[in-house]
Amino acid sequence: MNDRPQSAFRLEEIIKQVEGQRFPPVERWNPDFCGDIDMAILKDGSWTYMGTPIGRERMVRLFASILRKDEDGKTYLVTPIEKVGIRVEDAPFVAVAVEDVGEGDERAFAFTTNVGDTVIAGKDHPIRVETDDETGEPRPYILIRGRLEALIARAVFYELVAAASHVDMGDGCVALRLASQGEAFDLGSVSMEDLSDA
Repeated sequence: MNDRPQSAFRLEEIIKQVEGQRFPPVERWNPDFCGDIDMAILKDGSWTYMGTPIGRERMVRLFASILRKDEDGKTYLVTPIEKVGIRVEDAPFVAVAVEDVGEGDERAFAFTTNVGDTVIAGKDHPIRVETDDETGEPRPYILIRGRLEALIARAVFYELVAAASHVDMGDGCVALRLASQGEAFDLGSVSMEDLSDA
């Protein structure tokens, strides 16, 4: 009988799934820029063309597979023969689900995006959190590929916060830190008072 925990097997399954994902080599293509088109990815991850929602999931996934964000900060659809600019309101993807797998040093958090891509948070897929200057609300992101990130959905972020360890900062604040594949990511901080009220 095998004594390995089920979560270890699940982590191996997810790693195989991630390694099995294939994307066109858009980083190696250098076609001529053909201008911007009236296509947008909205804050909720939905796509529009000329203001009309693109409802066909297969088409969205196809477009998503040839996305590239360049050093100029713009996002493009890239093929071997053309490159067109599109508008992205926030991040091109949304992380809509997370799975906590593995144990101890092997613990990992696997994210699934709204277009079906899966990544495991770690050195190659870091998590970062920005804070809105006006509202103070966190805006968490995870790197998917190239320079393309996914906004981590609010419900998913709450799961991460619940799983995070508490690190006493010594100033009445506690840092929320999440470890995945041996990497630690800061999710923000809360006051000791808020933590005791929770």
